[in-house]
Amino acid sequence: MTIPIWIYAVVAGIVISALMAIKTGREERQVEMESIEREGEIYIKRLEREKEKREELRAPGE
Repeated sequence: MTIPIWIYAVVAGIVISALMAIKTGREERQVEMESIEREGEIYIKRLEREKEKREELRAPGE
Protein backbone atom coordinates (compact mmCIF):
# COMPACT_ATOMS: atom_id res chain seq x y z
CA MET A 1 0.00 0.00 0.00
CA THR A 2 1.53 3.28 -1.12
CA ILE A 3 0.78 6.77 0.09
CA PRO A 4 -0.08 9.29 -2.62
CA ILE A 5 2.43 12.08 -3.18
CA TRP A 6 -0.15 14.80 -2.50
CA ILE A 7 -0.44 13.59 1.13
CA TYR A 8 3.29 14.25 1.59
CA ALA A 9 2.76 17.72 0.12
CA VAL A 10 -0.13 18.40 2.51
CA VAL A 11 1.88 17.24 5.54
CA ALA A 12 4.87 19.33 4.44
CA GLY A 13 2.57 22.34 4.03
CA ILE A 14 1.18 21.86 7.53
CA VAL A 15 4.67 21.60 9.03
CA ILE A 16 5.92 24.66 7.17
CA SER A 17 2.82 26.60 8.17
CA ALA A 18 3.33 25.68 11.83
CA LEU A 19 6.98 26.73 11.73
CA MET A 20 6.11 30.06 10.12
CA ALA A 21 3.39 30.67 12.73
CA ILE A 22 5.88 30.03 15.53
CA LYS A 23 8.48 32.31 13.92
CA THR A 24 5.95 35.10 13.37
CA GLY A 25 4.65 34.78 16.93
CA ARG A 26 8.15 35.17 18.35
CA GLU A 27 8.85 38.21 16.19
CA GLU A 28 5.57 39.86 17.18
CA ARG A 29 6.26 39.27 20.88
CA GLN A 30 9.73 40.77 20.51
CA VAL A 31 8.39 43.86 18.74
CA GLU A 32 5.66 44.20 21.36
CA MET A 33 8.19 43.96 24.22
CA GLU A 34 10.38 46.62 22.60
CA SER A 35 7.37 48.88 22.25
CA ILE A 36 6.39 48.33 25.89
CA GLU A 37 9.95 49.11 27.01
CA ARG A 38 9.98 52.37 25.03
CA GLU A 39 6.61 53.40 26.46
CA GLY A 40 7.88 52.56 29.96
CA GLU A 41 11.00 54.66 29.46
CA ILE A 42 8.90 57.60 28.25
CA TYR A 43 6.59 57.23 31.26
CA ILE A 44 9.50 57.09 33.72
CA LYS A 45 11.11 60.17 32.15
CA ARG A 46 7.81 62.04 32.42
CA LEU A 47 7.47 61.05 36.09
CA GLU A 48 11.02 62.22 36.76
CA ARG A 49 10.34 65.60 35.08
CA GLU A 50 7.16 66.04 37.11
CA LYS A 51 9.05 65.17 40.30
CA GLU A 52 11.74 67.74 39.46
CA LYS A 53 9.08 70.39 38.80
CA ARG A 54 7.41 69.66 42.14
CA GLU A 55 10.76 69.88 43.92
CA GLU A 56 11.54 73.20 42.22
CA LEU A 57 8.18 74.62 43.23
CA ARG A 58 8.54 73.35 46.78
CA ALA A 59 12.14 74.54 47.34
CA PRO A 60 11.58 78.35 47.16
CA GLY A 61 8.61 78.19 49.50
CA GLU A 62 10.46 76.40 52.29
